[in-house]
Amino acid sequence: MHSKTLGCTLLIAGTTIGAGMLALPLAASPLGGPATLILMLVLWALMAYTAMLQVEASLTTGHTHLHQLAEHLLGAWGKRLAAFCVLMLFYSLAAAYISGGSSLLSQALGDEGITLSQERSAWLFTLFFGGMVCIGTRSVDYLNRLMFATKLVIMVAVLAMLLPRAEGQHLLAMPLEQGLLLAGLPVIFTSFGFHGSIPSVLLYLGRDPRQLRRVFVWGSALPLILYVLWQVAILGLLGQQRLIATGGALDGLLAGVGQVIDWSTFSQAMHLFADLALATSFLGVTLGLFDFMAKALNRRDNATGRLQTGLITFVPPLLFALYFPQGFIMALGYAAIALAVLAVLLPVTLVWQSRKVSEQGGYRAPGGTPGLLAAALLGLLIVGVQVSVSVGLLPAL
Repeated sequence: MHSKTLGCTLLIAGTTIGAGMLALPLAASPLGGPATLILMLVLWALMAYTAMLQVEASLTTGHTHLHQLAEHLLGAWGKRLAAFCVLMLFYSLAAAYISGGSSLLSQALGDEGITLSQERSAWLFTLFFGGMVCIGTRSVDYLNRLMFATKLVIMVAVLAMLLPRAEGQHLLAMPLEQGLLLAGLPVIFTSFGFHGSIPSVLLYLGRDPRQLRRVFVWGSALPLILYVLWQVAILGLLGQQRLIATGGALDGLLAGVGQVIDWSTFSQAMHLFADLALATSFLGVTLGLFDFMAKALNRRDNATGRLQTGLITFVPPLLFALYFPQGFIMALGYAAIALAVLAVLLPVTLVWQSRKVSEQGGYRAPGGTPGLLAAALLGLLIVGVQVSVSVGLLPAL
């Protein structure tokens, strides 16, 4: 595989696999094993498919960023909707990652005898990783490769210890109550979110549809494989009732596994994985936000222009993470809605419109009209479920 193709594949995988992966079995435990695995497969296929829809729209129109595509094909209202969803999703995720990353950094330094407040840790975390983004995609690519390889080694070692201890009867658990299968859609859906990084990949890799298909299919398939193995390992080891008894706390999950696995460094390995997963997700999300802001505000690709774009990209989420953490926690509750619009409904609408106005024989994503309709219905279902959960019509996981 070409070096840039490999780097972009790992960038997509690294963006997708966040620290929340560790807690995914906790969130999905009320669903049971078969239902969770079916939802994972369906939602992975949906996200890989809509990524190729966005590629088709970009190759057809010559535009890279969603707001440009939306303006070109849908007009001013489409541009405003795309820009709002991008900013809502990216800034809320960036603030959450800064908040979580600063907490982990402060804790790690404290373990080494270095006392640093969480506020200063937030500045240090943002300056280091934000600086890498400002330097350029190539620096993010190489740093991401190193961190992704490290966390992959950790996961392989952990899974090698956990999977042989999984018990088959635990994996056959069914949903605990009606409505939970629907309620699980937004939770698992957001675990496959990487579409904000698509424009950065297009800018870095070029416009070869075969290479792009490899990047987005394999880059999203790697997280699917890890999610499935992690779900099988944890659910098979602890069982549905024991996972629910943890109260959704990651520390409770680690403690439960620690009672079964006699490995003194297990907790440290999992915390290191969480650190690396959070950092790679932050790099992927903020790289997409950086490129979006540079294009939207017409900043030049020189030292001054990249510094200006960096300030616009990182200062708002840093300030909100420092002073208004609860506001962004609330916004994250609606991230599934913004992601469903951004990653499903908008690409479907763009391709539908581009196929109406263009008959040229360029790249077309598979599936035809039935594929577009199925993706649109799933996207609308996810939005409807998230709204229903928020107002109490459906149970929350």
